[in-house]
Order: sequence, then C-alpha cells, then structure tokens
Amino acid sequence: MRVLSALLLSLSLCLPALASSEKKEEVPQTLYYNLVPALIGNLADGGNRLKFFKADVALRVNGAEAEARIKHHDPLIRHQLVLLFSAQTSESINAPDGRENLRLEALKQVQQALTAEEGKPVVEDLLFNNLIIQ
Repeated sequence: MRVLSALLLSLSLCLPALASSEKKEEVPQTLYYNLVPALIGNLADGGNRLKFFKADVALRVNGAEAEARIKHHDPLIRHQLVLLFSAQTSESINAPDGRENLRLEALKQVQQALTAEEGKPVVEDLLFNNLIIQ
C-alpha cells in the first residue's frame, strides 16, 4: 500500500512538469528599431530663410525576423521619410494636429514601401523620439 501511495504521489508531482513541456504558443516579442543617425533635411518653406528638420524615428516591429527585414530595408525607409519630411512646411508641422498627422503619414509611407518589397507591412507603428524644426 505504501509503495502504491508513493508511486501515485510521484506521478502527481510529474504531471505538471509534463504538462508544461508541451509546445507553448509563442507570442511575438515587440522590438523598437531606431533609425540612426537622425534624419536631417530642409523643409519646403518658401521665403529667404531656410528651415531645417531633425527627426529621431523609432519603428515598432514584432519579432527578430521583422527587425532583420527593417535593417535590410533601412535605406528605403530613410529615403521615404526624408522625401515626406522635406515636403512639409513648418506651419503644417506646428499646427495643433500637425505632428500626429505627419507621424501617421510617415507610418503609411513606410508600410506601403515595405509591402511593395516584402508583401506585408512589417512595421506596426512609427514613433518620433524627437522632432525639431528650426
């Protein structure tokens, strides 16, 4: 009887270990990829004084494979963003919703470029770490 009780007790202790060894569904890890160096360029403001922008941008992706795809397409992403930012005016950026609208448009541009190259948008979100207009 003692042997049977000991056997049942040892099996009951092993069951949670066996259950946890089953294949768990992996949740993609959220990663942030910073575009380094910062994006710098001229704004489309008219007049006799040049205006500049400096943007520190981070891209949110899910998983290391998506981060690798972003690193691979870094020049394309930078190109799209510099073209978009240089087409802006300081008035449009400094408007009440200007920076948020610019962020959403930048995300849309990056996702469209990556969809054309990869077949999927890859980037989940685009964030400004810093955006300076001078």
